Amino acid sequence: MMLQSSLSRCFMSTTRSTITKNKSATTTATHRSISSAQLTISSDSPNNNNIIPQNKQDLQFGKVFSSHMLQIPYKGGSGGWQSPEIVPFHDLKISPAASSLHYGLQCFEGMKAYKSVNDSNDIRLFRPQLNMKRLSNSMDRLCMPGSDFDHEELIECIAKLVRLDQDWIPTEEGYSLYIRPTVISTHPYLGVAAPDEILLYVITCPVGPYYPSGFAPVRLTADTPYVRAWPGGTGAAKVGGNYAGSMKPQTDASNRGYSQILWVFGEEEEITEVGAMNVFFFLEKEDGSKGRELVTPPLTRGDILPGVTRQSIIDLSKSWGEFDVVERSITLPEVRKAASGGRLIEAFGAGTAAVVTPISHIEHKGSDIEIPATGDLTKRFFSDLMGIQYGRIEGPEGWSVKI
Repeated sequence: MMLQSSLSRCFMSTTRSTITKNKSATTTATHRSISSAQLTISSDSPNNNNIIPQNKQDLQFGKVFSSHMLQIPYKGGSGGWQSPEIVPFHDLKISPAASSLHYGLQCFEGMKAYKSVNDSNDIRLFRPQLNMKRLSNSMDRLCMPGSDFDHEELIECIAKLVRLDQDWIPTEEGYSLYIRPTVISTHPYLGVAAPDEILLYVITCPVGPYYPSGFAPVRLTADTPYVRAWPGGTGAAKVGGNYAGSMKPQTDASNRGYSQILWVFGEEEEITEVGAMNVFFFLEKEDGSKGRELVTPPLTRGDILPGVTRQSIIDLSKSWGEFDVVERSITLPEVRKAASGGRLIEAFGAGTAAVVTPISHIEHKGSDIEIPATGDLTKRFFSDLMGIQYGRIEGPEGWSVKI
């Protein structure tokens, strides 16, 4: 019965009011959603080991964490989402049988809080609604309960956490507070089944510029026997297993002098992502029209993560109206042909950590495809997106959210 009940959630809507029918009666089970009004903040003293760094230039990504964390349990037998809590940063205590430890039932997000360059009391998030949508989709892909949580309510809980630890946000453009929402199964039983219990928690850490000394173009290799994702898999979800499988090929590439892997799929060598980022190619059209197009692989196969920076680059480009923006399949042979014909203008990766990363070389079948770097368009995207994030530029409505 337990396995049947757990599996059935995969095929049922997880709306807050679920109608359950049987032979004798029809009942309505109400599951609570996340509510920021129920948030409590612990009065316990933070861990003394968490100290704000005095020299922000020494910050290393993910090494120092702020004083507090947000945690919101979900318990299927206790009505759904429990009251959110902000508590001192601490180690988690879960059962060694928890299914997150055995079956990879965990997903996460990556986002940042920024202090405006014009006013250090002006704190902003960048398009957090997209992060919430993606987290919800990742939870649903893993058959986690509660994936229909209220996005605005979780954003408000995160905003309260950030405001509480706002002294941890470094000032100056390029510095920010990295925010890591995470959901893990705490279901304390062995057996491959959808979990009844999960924990959503959020930790934060101050981070510095990805390029402290300016842009550093990366060298990529596509010569790997491994595949990051495939149609019907979990490539479109931000789950830990996608990253675990990339560790060995990334290490192999690094040992051969390449920064990251350009992931491809299938016999036609369709390009998907670069490292843990989305990828873009800026090309002159092959039809001789002298027109230009910005190409990024499509999301339609389900093997590419819908990046927030990716979507922002697409939206900005379309608002400029200066060149075509195309989401379509692009292969390595096409890139090589464009490069040899002088039509490949530039290429770059895009993601939360670096914003954009210029690409200078791609190893393909033993030889390098050379790409001009760093291109003007790459620089423009970096400047405009950073400007919006730090309040230097007025961006589209809803992008820079003041908290």
